Amino acid sequence: MIVSKFVAGLIVPGLVARSLALTLAFATMPARAEDALVTYKSLSPEVALDLARAALAECRKRGYQAAVAVVDRFGVTQVMLRDRLAGAHTPPTATGKAWTAASFRSSTAELLAMTQPGTPQAGIRSLPGVVIVAGGVMIEAGGTMVGAVGVSGAPGGDADEACAKAGIEAVRDKLDF
Repeated sequence: MIVSKFVAGLIVPGLVARSLALTLAFATMPARAEDALVTYKSLSPEVALDLARAALAECRKRGYQAAVAVVDRFGVTQVMLRDRLAGAHTPPTATGKAWTAASFRSSTAELLAMTQPGTPQAGIRSLPGVVIVAGGVMIEAGGTMVGAVGVSGAPGGDADEACAKAGIEAVRDKLDF
């Protein structure tokens, strides 16, 4: 009798623990297979290229030699265009601005204001790859961010941002659905 109570004391708690573990495992599993997959919208290479060309054309119209980068929603470069006389620093700067806008889901002009020295968010400026200079703008379609565009080479971040926004407006009809 003492042995059976001892064995029961080992087996029953073990069974309870295993049952609880299995219950928790099933409770955290998706109810349907669709719940395990995520669907998202992304820019086609053609739209990304049209956007970059339009942004570059706007910069040229204003007399600026610039670089334009378009990244997808994850910050991966889809298009990079550099005008013939744009400085060597402009492609990585444009790409950095676009990546920063996509990563933080905010324009780099807004981040510039939010991350001033002495503010709690100032440390963002020190993160690897972050470029906190105006000219990086999110690309949205149907209320969803689908990418970002960055421009570098104009005489200031505001002018870079104006070129980026002109690029987005040029493809707006392809984005709104």
